[in-house]
Amino acid sequence: MSLPPFLDAIDERVLVCDGAMGTWLYAKGVFINRCFDGLNLSQPDLVAEIHGEYVKAGADIIETNTFGANRIKLASFGLGDKLHAINVQGARLARQAARDQAYVAGAIGPLGVRIEPWGKLGVDEAQEYFREQAVALVEGGVDLFIIETFRDLNEIRAAIAAVRAACGLPIVAQMTTEEDGNSLDGTPPEEFTPALESTGADVIGLNCSVGPAPLLESIERMAGVTSARLSVQPNAGKPREVEGRTIYLSSPEYMASYAKRFIQKGVRLVGGCCGTTPEHIRHIKAAVRLLSPDQGRVNVPTILPIQARSHGVDITPTPREQKSRLAHAISRGKFVVIAEVTPPKGHETAPLVDRARTLKIRGVDAINIPDSPRVRAMTSALASAVLVEQQAGIETLLHYTCRDRNLMGMQSDLLGAHAMGLRNLLITTGSPQIVGDYPHATGVFDVDAIGLANVVSRLNHGLDVGGASIGAPTSFHLGVVANATALDPELELRRFAYKAEAGVEFAVTQSVFDVDALLAFLARIESFRLPVIAGVWVFDSLRNAEYMANEVPGVRVPQELVDRMRRADDRGTAAEEGIAIARDIVAAIKPRVQGIQLGAPGKDLTAILAVLDSVV
Repeated sequence: MSLPPFLDAIDERVLVCDGAMGTWLYAKGVFINRCFDGLNLSQPDLVAEIHGEYVKAGADIIETNTFGANRIKLASFGLGDKLHAINVQGARLARQAARDQAYVAGAIGPLGVRIEPWGKLGVDEAQEYFREQAVALVEGGVDLFIIETFRDLNEIRAAIAAVRAACGLPIVAQMTTEEDGNSLDGTPPEEFTPALESTGADVIGLNCSVGPAPLLESIERMAGVTSARLSVQPNAGKPREVEGRTIYLSSPEYMASYAKRFIQKGVRLVGGCCGTTPEHIRHIKAAVRLLSPDQGRVNVPTILPIQARSHGVDITPTPREQKSRLAHAISRGKFVVIAEVTPPKGHETAPLVDRARTLKIRGVDAINIPDSPRVRAMTSALASAVLVEQQAGIETLLHYTCRDRNLMGMQSDLLGAHAMGLRNLLITTGSPQIVGDYPHATGVFDVDAIGLANVVSRLNHGLDVGGASIGAPTSFHLGVVANATALDPELELRRFAYKAEAGVEFAVTQSVFDVDALLAFLARIESFRLPVIAGVWVFDSLRNAEYMANEVPGVRVPQELVDRMRRADDRGTAAEEGIAIARDIVAAIKPRVQGIQLGAPGKDLTAILAVLDSVV
């Protein structure tokens, strides 16, 4: 006997979805460094066996083993060319196990990279990646789609649109949340619920990240702002490492007790995510039957709606010229001079403050505090900037990298920086760890500079990443790094356009040695009408010139400048020649830029002050 259409079934009774595929594969000896989706081709019998166990446990829906079977994730395992085969086979294996006893849901998870506005991947590109996966799953014979474990509303919208473009099958769309009920990007249920509903998904809900108790609270909040069908698939608690194995500690009985509570709150589809096994699903199925002997039919209780949050604040951004003295100077056309002063490797900051005082006396407009240059462990740029502003009385340009910080941590840092009075911000993606002193340290790149520019723009409009109010908006004067001599100039221009679209207000270039290249770059970005401050580096020796020419990513030093330094080195005047070269560069570019940023090796200000004398 064939099953009724999925939407008819879920309107008639509560449906039970299966549990974790990855957990069960892991339990059966598949190492976590394997591509689980690729097992559809390499070990199909094992995948089919797990599907069968969930069907025997009473699951009404089984998900295909294709959660990560998109082109981006598969390519990391060298399986990008197998995308179609993996997804088709994944659907067929599930169909074979389900027969006429269960629905087959095509599982689609996030791409594994950030999309705009937080990353460089366009929404249209993301949709195409999701679409090709959906097309293959339809060919394999799925009955519906479960789009799950998404943290970013933009990305889940792209996935839903892609599936809608590929077919008319029902869609279950599920976000993933933290203990506080908000998405991993900070969006509260009161905001992501109507957003999901507006996409046209047939069922909306939550899965993964946390266990049943926190998800129950989130479901209650969702139910308060929607009448849509709801779904929930919690983890079996939070994982623990026991003797080298990852173990989830929530028992089948505990999960089943919460299944009853979910249903009482109006959930129509209940199942499990990480850590859940066929035994968990068996208990959940029994709980559903016990709650409603007629195969899970229940009367959905009436839930009084709650009011969605109102921001209740004026989110008119601060005018640029009012944000800082540096912003005001640039706005009125002053040629500004910024000097780079490196934080100490240690905690003694008095010399840093003394150098800042000296530069202020000599007419510098702001001090750029680099953020862990060359990826060394140093006093943080944020702390150094606060000390300089408080003790030296000169504004700073806080250099802030995306490396080693997740999105939530970045927001916390920036809100703290604003609270302590910092206003000028220069954001950059950051160098990979292998460039620095700790080549084996791990790196975190949750978003790049484009994504962070969008984060700061939201803060400047009084909103966090999740769209929640932060109260009064921040007033950051936002700058980004630009590279006039990038190896891929077209990519650099596209990224610059994305940054401009995100709302940046000025750009600081990498150190300029090739004047013609800078002028050509300025001509190509002229339409963006963003002030450009050119980086100018002062060589102190031939060795430094050779290092900059051969070992610093993103910097191009013409051979003629290296030859000048070599001849000067032979004469014993390399330091003087470095100053002369910097002065020549400043003279050549000054009419075309809105300022310069001076930097030099070491802590001695002699070279910077010598170049400064020719500018101010």
